[in-house]
Amino acid sequence: MKMVLLRVGIDSGSGGMQGPLFADGSFEFICIPDKKRIDPRTYGNTMGAKGVPHAYYFPKQRQAEMASQSIHVDPEFVTFTYGDPTSPKAGLRKLAMGDMLVFYAGLEGFDFPSPPALYLVGYFEVTASGRATDFTHEILQQDFGCNFHVRHPSIFARQKADLVLVKGGSGSRLLKKAHCISVTDMDRSGNPLKVLSPSMQKVLGNFGGKISIQRSPPRWVDPDFVAAAAIFIRSLP
Repeated sequence: MKMVLLRVGIDSGSGGMQGPLFADGSFEFICIPDKKRIDPRTYGNTMGAKGVPHAYYFPKQRQAEMASQSIHVDPEFVTFTYGDPTSPKAGLRKLAMGDMLVFYAGLEGFDFPSPPALYLVGYFEVTASGRATDFTHEILQQDFGCNFHVRHPSIFARQKADLVLVKGGSGSRLLKKAHCISVTDMDRSGNPLKVLSPSMQKVLGNFGGKISIQRSPPRWVDPDFVAAAAIFIRSLP
């Protein structure tokens, strides 16, 4: 069994804010903007778990603007798919049936004071992965048809050769409560840097010493930690 952690969701670099974290530990998972503005789903017409549109969570001066902004819905937690055509994510095609793709995101207190940090937000129990060219047209439509990169023909045609897709099966879910995995350290220039917390290193290992998770490629969990880490993650509310 293999396990890999991947940062997803809106953040200060893509969207201009962190996702909202609530005092009871729940959160709203908000995807990054669709810069091509091709998707009909917007922050204004996408309702969150709290019964308000995602645009509501942006600063008041940006809410009107973001209400019409299209969303890049990926990963999606309805049929559980993830896709990416970029080289840093190419290794995800190595995932196989029974592996776990674990997602974390930047969140910040919305209705209570809590500084930005990184939290586990969900995971896929992987059933299949590969490049788009590895799948038949029928499988692409059946298993990945809801994925942002597949549902839009113009995007799919342009990205098909490089697009890596991952499908989650039974047991995959978006967590109800976020679980913090970061602490703040300093980089070599003395700037703040989010790294894997000591407590989470006991669960996930230290990724070969590469504990920075602020802006990083997928982090593969050391095989010696995978079994226990899977039990821990599956136990999260």
